[in-house]
Amino acid sequence: MSLISRITAISAAGVALGVAALIVVLSVLNGFFEFVRDMLVSYDPHVRIVSVEERGFEPDDSLMTMVAAWPGVQSASPFVEGKAMLLHDSQADVNKVVVVRGVDPVALTENDGVVVGTTFGQFSVDRVDGRPGLVMGRRLGERMLISPGGGSAPPSRVALLSAPAIERMYTRVLSSSPIRQFEVRGLFQLETVFDESHVFIGLSEAQSLFRMGRSISGIDVRLTHLDDTAQYKDWLEERIDLDRHEVLTWYDLQKSLYDVMQLEKWGASLVLFLIVIVAAFNIIGSLTMIVIEKRRDVGALRAMGVSARNIRRIFLTEGALIGGVGAGAGLCLGLLLAWLQLQYGFVSLPGSENFLIDAYPVSISLKDLSIVTFSAVGLCVLAAWYPAHRAATIEPAAALRSGG
Repeated sequence: MSLISRITAISAAGVALGVAALIVVLSVLNGFFEFVRDMLVSYDPHVRIVSVEERGFEPDDSLMTMVAAWPGVQSASPFVEGKAMLLHDSQADVNKVVVVRGVDPVALTENDGVVVGTTFGQFSVDRVDGRPGLVMGRRLGERMLISPGGGSAPPSRVALLSAPAIERMYTRVLSSSPIRQFEVRGLFQLETVFDESHVFIGLSEAQSLFRMGRSISGIDVRLTHLDDTAQYKDWLEERIDLDRHEVLTWYDLQKSLYDVMQLEKWGASLVLFLIVIVAAFNIIGSLTMIVIEKRRDVGALRAMGVSARNIRRIFLTEGALIGGVGAGAGLCLGLLLAWLQLQYGFVSLPGSENFLIDAYPVSISLKDLSIVTFSAVGLCVLAAWYPAHRAATIEPAAALRSGG
């Protein structure tokens, strides 16, 4: 094998290495993104309709009917959300500010993340024997020594004190206590930050707790297919009063986190694409050496009537072939490594005992594969342009006289 052939092979190998590395890294980052998204969407809705006013809005039948009219809507449930002080008479950390979510138990489905995640007790916020129910995160319950009971042990009882109740406590003479008592019916386990700061009660209880009357904070909508959220949002915005309501998708609810993950993905892609760029510079060198070595042959072709355009096309095609072979080999290698990780999880996460997954997640995206492969081939063709242009400018007479 000649030196030029070796340089060309090295260039193709460099393209293959860069493409394979890009495919593997992008697949892993896609896997992390989908894992985090699915975890957050387990308690975040697919689409949320909220009021632009702080005090919420009163839902009417026409609004609820319109929201549920989309064919792909699985459930639409009103909610009330606010912060309150959680009080318990245990010897643990007794007072904690939590996010209270009031939900309609009738509107919730068995597939809701919080319902599925209630692994201790049951998800019940209805009134039983005149006492309303409450469901909280398992980590919060363990920290405050709270449990839903079981066997002969009675369920724990807690109290919630909201900001409106505290205000009334200091500004009015109350005939009854502003502290509302609840019975703990279940503990859910989803994500650490969420588990330690959220509790669920009935919708009417939350309206009373936060002095909202019939108003609600918003409407949570879950769709049959998550990918339909953007289309559903556009459909809603054409039909509701945007001066009173705002429509948020699952991406909007955690936008800063998702944006950072996307930025990391494309930042890593740009860094790894430097491997392909270095390989492309090798292509410039190898093709330029071929032009110098084959100068007499190019001159002979020109003397026989081959146009400069066709000479240029020959070398551009050679650059495309190098890029195609390298990109194809890299595509196969990258897909193989990603598939092996997906099936067998060969590369485990350091300290995986503290995570919800043991190995690096993988998600192969056809869009990413297409972008990486065609970008690599296109860069190789672009790298071949200078040698092709130089070959096309060779004068046949001068090339034949030079003897090389």
